[in-house]
Amino acid sequence: PGGSPARGGSPCLPRAGFFHLPLGVPMSKSPSTLLIPVEIQVRELDAKVLLAAVAAERGFPVILGSRAFVHFQSSSIAPGVYLAKSMRKLSIRMFEILRELGHDIVAYDEEALVRYPDEEYYRRRLSPRTISRVQHLLAWGEDDAAVLRAYPGYRGAPIHVTGNPRIDLMRPELREYYRPEAEAIHARFGDFVLVNTNFGSVNHFFDELSEYKKAAQTGERAGAHPFEAGLGRHKLALFRHFLQMVPELCRALPDHTIVLRPQPVENHGPWLALAEHCPNLRVANEGNVVPWLMACRALVANSCTTEVEGALLDVPTVNYQPVTSELYDSALATALSRPAREPVELCERVREMVAGTLGPLEPAIRRGTLAPHVASLEGPLAADRIVDVLTSSGYLEHRPPRPPLATYARGWLRNRIRSLGKRRNMRRPGHRNNMTYHAHRFPEIHAADVQERVDRFARLLGRFAQVRVEAAGEYTFRFHI
Repeated sequence: PGGSPARGGSPCLPRAGFFHLPLGVPMSKSPSTLLIPVEIQVRELDAKVLLAAVAAERGFPVILGSRAFVHFQSSSIAPGVYLAKSMRKLSIRMFEILRELGHDIVAYDEEALVRYPDEEYYRRRLSPRTISRVQHLLAWGEDDAAVLRAYPGYRGAPIHVTGNPRIDLMRPELREYYRPEAEAIHARFGDFVLVNTNFGSVNHFFDELSEYKKAAQTGERAGAHPFEAGLGRHKLALFRHFLQMVPELCRALPDHTIVLRPQPVENHGPWLALAEHCPNLRVANEGNVVPWLMACRALVANSCTTEVEGALLDVPTVNYQPVTSELYDSALATALSRPAREPVELCERVREMVAGTLGPLEPAIRRGTLAPHVASLEGPLAADRIVDVLTSSGYLEHRPPRPPLATYARGWLRNRIRSLGKRRNMRRPGHRNNMTYHAHRFPEIHAADVQERVDRFARLLGRFAQVRVEAAGEYTFRFHI
């Protein structure tokens, strides 16, 4: 991409300004650039680095980085393929801009593995206008694919059951990728119990973004959607029960550290307040969850994707259910964990797990439960399957068709205006786009750090020896061979 400004400068623009259009190379003879946005670094980055390395190894140019900054650069990149991580109505404006710039969109839903009932999933996570801009859909498994096909707004884009690269990182051949981090975590905390929370919707980093907390407080009479008001009440009740349970768990295991890992967008304040009165409680959120799971003796959570990840990593897991709801609880997460309704029951189960007398559910039960939901548990990696889709769709041989000049110009101008607005909001304290919150979700990282991650994958898989990473702009990186 042209024009990589210094941090804090203007949005990334073409070198020659408005009239520098990406028309110089015949599309039929040039591979499409793959644009891979990352929203939450600790959750997504490693899996997307793996995907980027696979794509670069096959010959695709790749731009990976913070989603906001990938969007800033999108108008200075020749028509390529944008890998979207969601299809919510909030994305419609950016999807329209991407299509006007000539980019094709290949999309999956990062949140589709552990989801709410179909009607509410469709309302909250999908949009007919957004999905109509998508050329290919990727599914976690056959269950996810069936839900996409049944969506009333589905318009016939090919659906490919590929799995998700996040699952690749938990396969036996790649678990050792996290071994150094896991050993460092164990050295730091000893034999610890991991409590994973997912209360960002009622305990957000910015309280005004606690959407379900507000819905619960205002209620249906004030215009809140009934499902969201009920979900808010359910989540608030669970949040309060966890606040009460954690000190009891600390007292029940005085010789073990309890590590509480909040959801990436959560406010750590309430948990840090507990730690002031619980000597063996630590609050930590660094890095991907996988090494924390590898290092812990047991996991405590409620209806979250981490329970699925724990099941894949053979971690003894308790699903703490002080309140239950068929509507709001995840059937998949609860089916993969041992239940506990009361703090006394929870503490007893965790003590047994720490002692080694109670393990995870039987492997056959876990694999049978996971099979419809997660492809690529064996065989080709999900990252390879996704690149297979891109290759078989012709993107390695050619770029998407050039848009008409007027269409491209409209997309460039819209992206310029949008980028200026985003840049302005990044300087506004308390705004959801400000740089403090951006740093919370995507801490600064350098090309050498990303290259080191590629090299670790290379040592484990015997691949990627020629893949190189360099800075492409602010918070973005170019992968190539």
